Amino acid sequence: MEKILKFQQKIVPELVELLEKRYDVLRTIYYNQPVGRRVLANDLGIGERIVRTEINFLRIQGFIKINTPGMTVTKEGEEIINELKDFIHELRGLSEIEKLIKDNLGLKDIIIVPGDCDKDKTVMNEIGRTAANYLKDILRDNNIIALTGGSTIKRVIDNIPEVSNLRNILVVPARGGMGRNMETQANTLSARLANKVGGTYKLLHVPDNLSDQVVKTIVKEKDIKDIVKNIYNADVLIYGIGRAYKMAKRRGIPEDKINKIQLEGAVGEAFGYYFDKQGKIIYSTPSIGIKNEEIGKIKTLIAVAGGSSKAEAILSTERNNHNSILITDEGAAREIVKFIN
Repeated sequence: MEKILKFQQKIVPELVELLEKRYDVLRTIYYNQPVGRRVLANDLGIGERIVRTEINFLRIQGFIKINTPGMTVTKEGEEIINELKDFIHELRGLSEIEKLIKDNLGLKDIIIVPGDCDKDKTVMNEIGRTAANYLKDILRDNNIIALTGGSTIKRVIDNIPEVSNLRNILVVPARGGMGRNMETQANTLSARLANKVGGTYKLLHVPDNLSDQVVKTIVKEKDIKDIVKNIYNADVLIYGIGRAYKMAKRRGIPEDKINKIQLEGAVGEAFGYYFDKQGKIIYSTPSIGIKNEEIGKIKTLIAVAGGSSKAEAILSTERNNHNSILITDEGAAREIVKFIN
């Protein structure tokens, strides 16, 4: 298979380029449907004339339908997207990149989705769907799932299908709340995930970024103790990764503290911890929930992040996480390779 792909790229590169272009068009329609031609052209960053040609081809093949609200993908089109995903993965040499990053960082596994969500927002949907499918495949009866908040983790929960064959699943937020958007709060996402997998959930009604004194007081409450115990006993932890400066601003850390964190070399953030390029913890925000020293005891970590701009942040948080599965995109992965080579 790999040899055939290399021959195709050398002998008929235009065929490979056309295949990738049509895959991108079809995938973009799928994640934005119903969508109009002008919006599609804008999302893809190509001219309307080119889009018109590709749309016409996909319609004739029966992969899309064109109605008044816009274009939608047919069942046959969905099957083509799923079947082409692995082919595009091999075509772009992503298996080799996966092995290189996995071995260099000491990860349990890595899955790379084609594309770069910094340039194509539909790629983040694909990352979410990939992470959701992975979670669905590993879930077992009596599992405890802990998860952080954020827009990336929301994409994962959005893509989780309804599951009815699991028993006694408990979902808990990994940390206290952050920000004003309820849709991306860990509590909200925990409740949504529990409902989708037919499980139960517990909520952590505590804001993030509290003072040390307040944390020490609240953690003595019985209800909080019980939830924290569940978090520490989690079988699966799902979390996002952010750039240090951006996350510090979002958490409301004072500007002088942010400057200090940056001067000390922090580039990445995960579950309230700030890491430098070597994976050393520079700073942590006081909070009730998962602690870095407990991470190694959790059987499966699922880190979800994408975009070439997050490469350094991903690298800093994922070094030597031997129980971690990193789900990212091609943009981030290729940048990570530049850092480790």
